[in-house]
Amino acid sequence: QVQLVESGGGLVQAGDSLRLSCAASGRTFSSYIMGWFRQAPGKEHKFVAGISRRGEYTYYADLVKGRFTISRDNAKNTVFLQMASLKPEDTAVYLCAASPRLAITTLLGGYSYWGQGTQVTVSS
Repeated sequence: QVQLVESGGGLVQAGDSLRLSCAASGRTFSSYIMGWFRQAPGKEHKFVAGISRRGEYTYYADLVKGRFTISRDNAKNTVFLQMASLKPEDTAVYLCAASPRLAITTLLGGYSYWGQGTQVTVSS
């Protein structure tokens, strides 16, 4: 089992940058595809970014491509989401998730473990 804890959220202004972290428990972190999702108030979870087990492959939702960067440090059991040029529409709870699949998936059902989320609020 994997436990995930996000951190790094906060209140920022449009155009600012923010770095989210997700710390994982357990010794098998490198066995999981890792993903970031977000949930805006009253809306469904949406895929943001995913990264392969060793970090050589990444995939982004169109809305964040070119602005967000996902990375991971398997030695520290941590996955990151570097967010730049933030917009008010990026406001959401950001959650990290772990998937046992072999390839990055954008589907919620493909992820077995979820963190509690961290709030990101972008003011205009």
